[in-house]
Amino acid sequence: MINPLNKLSKSLGYQFNNEELLEQALTHRSAKSVHNERLEFLGDSILSFVIAERLYKQFPKCKEGDLSRMRSTLVRGETLVELAQSFAISEYLTLGPGELKSGGHRRTSILEDAVEAIIGAIYLDSDMPTIKGIILAWYDERLKNLKPGQQQKDAKTQLQEWLQGRKQELPLYQVTSITGKDHKQTFSVSCCIEHLDKTTHGKGSSRRKAEQSAARAMLNQLTSS
Repeated sequence: MINPLNKLSKSLGYQFNNEELLEQALTHRSAKSVHNERLEFLGDSILSFVIAERLYKQFPKCKEGDLSRMRSTLVRGETLVELAQSFAISEYLTLGPGELKSGGHRRTSILEDAVEAIIGAIYLDSDMPTIKGIILAWYDERLKNLKPGQQQKDAKTQLQEWLQGRKQELPLYQVTSITGKDHKQTFSVSCCIEHLDKTTHGKGSSRRKAEQSAARAMLNQLTSS
């Protein structure tokens, strides 16, 4: 019988010694007691380090601010979702009945977490040089095309500069709710521009990520209207 995960392993560029780690990385907390949250925590840190080190070496004359913005571009949710889609990760996810019914296999937060969890799983199954090589292979084209500058600014910075350029008041961010256990919280944040009577909302695994999501939604509203 053909193992369906073999195709995914080939896409990832890594064959697991302990395939249970890959299965765990693809398992959402809604499905089983053994799920991918701890692996995601590990993978998030590894990804940030590997990308930061590569940028430090690739751009020796760049200041910290530009390096931070470039790293943010590469590790942000949208980029992780693009990676997940390129590997067709949604086809291999294990979800609980509720998430299945609500289309959880397409939910961006679940796809982002799965990519980070897979990174953590590969690291545990191998070593740092191996996962470093794999991450850099995944990001090869993005790194080649990366340039310091305006396009790397995060959504909050872009929104602030958009408003300042029009001499308008800056947005107010407010945490509207925090759900989940201490080690795995989901933050909900509102972004309000009172004089324009506009409010958007964002969610993320940290306040910073939620604020970026809300700012991105506000930018989309302002620039498309």
